[in-house]
This record gives sequence, structure tokens and C-alpha cells, in this order.
Amino acid sequence: MTLTARYPVAIRRIRMPIVGLRRIGDHTLFYSKALAYAPIAAWRYKRETIRLIAEISMGTGALAVFGGTVVIVGFLTLATGGTLAVQGYSSLGNIGIEALTGFLSAFINVRISAPVVAGIGLAATFGAGATAQLGAMRINEEIDALEALAIDPIAYLVGTRIVAGMIAITPLYALAVIASFIASRFTTVFLLGQSSGLYDHYFSTFLNPIDLIWSFVQAMLMALTILLIHTYFGFFASGGPAGVGIAVGNAVRTSLIAIVSVTLLVSLAVYGANGNFDLSG
Repeated sequence: MTLTARYPVAIRRIRMPIVGLRRIGDHTLFYSKALAYAPIAAWRYKRETIRLIAEISMGTGALAVFGGTVVIVGFLTLATGGTLAVQGYSSLGNIGIEALTGFLSAFINVRISAPVVAGIGLAATFGAGATAQLGAMRINEEIDALEALAIDPIAYLVGTRIVAGMIAITPLYALAVIASFIASRFTTVFLLGQSSGLYDHYFSTFLNPIDLIWSFVQAMLMALTILLIHTYFGFFASGGPAGVGIAVGNAVRTSLIAIVSVTLLVSLAVYGANGNFDLSG
């Protein structure tokens, strides 16, 4: 009788950390290759990269235009900005300082809500789609066919998606931030009745350009993290169609954790010692 059969629980507990370290190593190796091949993919496979940029932005097939990342993230940030204005105006009004609603829009939209909501929208649209596409290619042996044709599948399938995602995230996130600002101002001024001059005064006073730059950096880090996670789970999907569904679910859960983790780490790094904020006079 083998040790595994005699002591199954002990052997399983011994193997758990080894399996965990092996998975960490697999992730690290895949991410390193993907980042290293991304510039090569952008140069060799220009047409595929352009196609993926269009797919990320506007969607494909039946979801074209109405189901692209731009539309989804736009609606999410519009709703978030409006909700922030309603809650901020009501809560600040309880203590007689509803005039500071513009401050909340300039402060929270830039530092928290816009990057987090944009990351969630990217994970739910292009991220999940990339996992499903790569997973379907894996179970249909299309990735193996690329290797048989001497085409590096990581460069062609993963590198191009990383380059396309990083190119598309800047205008996409700019639209998301603008949508959150517009929603907050429209809700506060036109629906809640605050003076536009009062709102604009506090909004422009507390809108720090440096915060906008860090917000874009945070959004780009989120996009890169999401793309790496989703392409990994799709590239190594197994178990038929059900396995692809499991891979998509695992990728979305992991990327959501990564989004809030990046937000926490960037906030600690940028605003931890000095909040870059002064509410006085």
C-alpha cells in the first residue's frame, strides 16, 4: 500500500502548499512572457491589434455598438456619478453644507469611483470575452494549431490583446471620467436645484490635476492586471465548454479582487503619507 493510500489527508495537506507555489510560478511565467511578447506582437500583428482595439471599444456581432466597453463603462460611470451626487447632496444637506457637493464630485469620482467602476466594466466586457475566446480556442485545439504553424500563441493571442487594451484604456477612461463629472453636475444642478455657479466653484477648487494623472495611472494598472488575469485563465482553460465557463467565472472573481487591491495599493502609495488634499479657509 502506497503512502498516498495509507495517509491521504496528510499527503493532501503536504501537497497543498506545493501546488500553490506551482500555480504562482505558472502565473509569473505566463505574465512575464506576455509582457515580453507584447511589443513584438504590436509590430508583427498590426491588423489583429487594430481589430482587437475596435472589439474592445465597440464590441462585435450582435453586441456591436450597444455592448462595447465604451457604452457599458459610460452607463456605469453615469449611474455612479448621479448616485454620488444624490447621496452627497442629501447627506451634506443634513449638516447644512450641501454646497460642498461639487467637492465630493471632484474628490471621490477621480480617486475612487471612476477607476473602480471602469475596471469592473472592463473586466465584465472585454476581460470576460477574452477568457471565453481563448478558452474556446483551447478546447477546439486552435491554439495547438497555431503552435503547429510555428506561430507563438502567447504573442499572437495574448500580446495583441494586451497592446490593444492598453491603447484603448486611455480614451475609454477619459470618457468614463467625463461621464461621471457630467452625471454629478446634471444631478446636482438640474435635478436637485443647486446653483450652477456654486457647484462649479467648489468643483474647480478641489479638482486637482495631479489627482487626474494618478487616476489615469491607476486605471492603466487595473487594465493591465485585468488583461493578464483573463488571458491566463482563458489560455489554460480545460474541460470542454463547462471548463470555459468555469475559467470565465474564476477570471472575473480574481480580477475583481485585483481591482480593489490595485485601488488600495495605489491609494496607499500616492495618498498614504500625504493625502494631497487641503480643506481650509
